[in-house]
Amino acid sequence: MTFSETLYKILIQGGSWKTILNGLLVTAQISFFALLLGTVIGALICFLRIRKNPVVRNIAAIYIAVLRGTPVLMLLLLLYYGVFAGSDLNPVSVAIITFALNVSAHVAELLRSALLAVDRGQAEAARTLGFSAASTFRLITMPQMLRTAKPVYQSTIVNLIQWTSVVGYVTITDLTRVINNTASRTMRPFPTIIMGMIIYLTLSYIVFGLFSLSDRIKYRKRGETI
Repeated sequence: MTFSETLYKILIQGGSWKTILNGLLVTAQISFFALLLGTVIGALICFLRIRKNPVVRNIAAIYIAVLRGTPVLMLLLLLYYGVFAGSDLNPVSVAIITFALNVSAHVAELLRSALLAVDRGQAEAARTLGFSAASTFRLITMPQMLRTAKPVYQSTIVNLIQWTSVVGYVTITDLTRVINNTASRTMRPFPTIIMGMIIYLTLSYIVFGLFSLSDRIKYRKRGETI
């Protein structure tokens, strides 16, 4: 079978491209909403993690340690077949919650590490100049913290997209499951899996490209104002 015939059988025959596109959209949906929710929760956990109250600080530390140390597949199975087994939540919603919890632990720790990397002397100097605590954090601390956290956050997004490949275990027809089903149907596992890898690789480089574009826009704006 020629390359074009193989490609036709994998992508076109029986409307396979529509099925693959639907699986891709499911993967994107889970990744996007899990990232959004996980980032918000992670910022809150980071706030609790740096509190002076030892009880609050230790609870946040345990939360981070447990979720970072638990395989995301095991967490997904626990929530789907255990915690939410009797609820009306659909599998996609459970997957979003699962990955949001996992991401929140990683985001909380990377934000805390980035915050600790900021020179506290700059914040103290701003306070002596009359800046409020909120203004000091918004104008001095937060920009530096986000700049430090950005590369790791970028990797977290890429990892999240890759982690979603396990949602087929809870009956979700995502990109990985579609690729697997297509490989079985066409009896062409090697080219089908290679195509799936290329799609995931493309998603990763889209993320890298968006971050790179945001950096270029930021530097361009700085150049215009200087």
